[in-house]
Order: sequence, then structure tokens, then C-alpha cells
Amino acid sequence: MTTAHTPVVDAHVRIGRHRECELTVDALVAAMDRIGVDHAVIAPSEAQIAYDNRAGNTATTAAAAASGGRLIAYAVATPWRGSAARDELAWARDHGARALAVDSALQGFDLLDGLVDPLLRFAADHRWPVYVRTGTPPGHLPLPAAALARRHPDVAFVMGRSGATDFWIDAAPALRYAPNLYGDTAYAPWDTVLTGFATDPEIGTSRLVFSTDLPYATAGGEMRRIRDWPIRPEQRAEVLGSTMARLLGLSADAHGTHR
Repeated sequence: MTTAHTPVVDAHVRIGRHRECELTVDALVAAMDRIGVDHAVIAPSEAQIAYDNRAGNTATTAAAAASGGRLIAYAVATPWRGSAARDELAWARDHGARALAVDSALQGFDLLDGLVDPLLRFAADHRWPVYVRTGTPPGHLPLPAAALARRHPDVAFVMGRSGATDFWIDAAPALRYAPNLYGDTAYAPWDTVLTGFATDPEIGTSRLVFSTDLPYATAGGEMRRIRDWPIRPEQRAEVLGSTMARLLGLSADAHGTHR
């Protein structure tokens, strides 16, 4: 009898050239192999998130298509483009994107001003999870992200960076407030922040997803903290991939063993 492999999924990385760093697809795949990641969900560069959306969606969907299933593309669209932004998401969907990445700090809007709501309705229509980066004041924080999630209860939201670092204090209240919001482990120490999430009866490990947040963090360091965290094997499996795999709708036969 063969035991099913529980996938390890990196919920958020950014490929391409950024203001202060760069991540090529080859370097990402090498890092995945080194730390034991089966799938990574990839967003494009900062500039492509902010304004050059077609270039970004082309980069992520092409990389995903060439990866043999290991890479999964986030779609991006600046909500300032109105109906053209929804058209951009449709283009990305038709080319293989399976989730939406939102960065209100880069894209220049408030999470609760209504501008992004049409894109979230698109995500709901296609059962896409939505990554929302948090941690940048004043408006791009865990509690506004939770309020946004409450506004769209049929969408699963990943609270990118979980408010790291100055706003970790708001992450647990945000997760309690919105049951369709999931915490991101990037940067969070297991002995304080993550254990606080895990032992909270309204949160638990089933509401956490693993992320390296490459290229801003180090892949080995992010994985080591989760491996060192003294939780039960089934809880670690939830954090490292089974929850994110479920949100993405990954089928059992898509789970590789690249470790």
C-alpha cells in the first residue's frame, strides 16, 4: 500500500527583477529542490504588479506552463484600469493563472475603498484564492485585510506576511474576525507568532500557509523554522502544503515528490 504524498506548497514568491533583488525561475526551482518544495505560487516583479501587468502575467504563466506543474501562476492587474483589469485577469486565466495577487501598497489604493472589489468578484467566480500583502502602513494591514475578507466571504484570502513585522500584533485578531482569511508564515518566529496562531482555538494550524516570500527572505531559513517548530506531523503537513493545495484545487495526481 502506497502512502499518499502530502505536497509542500510555497504560497508566495516573486520572480523577475525587483528594485533591490532578483529571482530567476532557474534559481527558484533550485531553491525548491534544495528545501523540498513541490509547488510554488509565483507572482511577477514589483513593477509588473504596479503597472506592467501583461508583461507580468506573461512571465508567470509562461514559467508555470514550462514547469511541469511545479509552478502555479498568480494573475495581477492594477484595479485602476477598471473593466480592463478584469479583462487582464481573464487573459491570465486563459493562459493558466490559478490565483490573484494583490498589493495595494504597490498598486496605490486602499483595501477598503472598493476599487479592488470587481477583481475579487472575478476571483470568486473562478474559485481563485487571493494573496493580499500586508504590513505596510497606514492602510495595507491585517485588520483592513480581514474587513475586506468579510466583505467577500466566498473568497479565500491569504494575509501575505501576516503583518510582518510591526503589525504581527494585529494578525491574530484579523484571523479571528474573518474565517476565510489565512495567515502566511513568512518571517514569523514559531516560538511566538506562529505558536500563538496554532494554539488559538479560533485559528489553529489549518489556517496557516507556508511561504518563503522569495527573493526577499531566504528559502532555507523559512523552511527551517517550520521544520523546527514542535507541532504534530499532521499539523506541519497542513501548514507546509495541504491547506494551500486545497485552496488552489490541486489534484492528488499533481503532487510531485521533488525532495
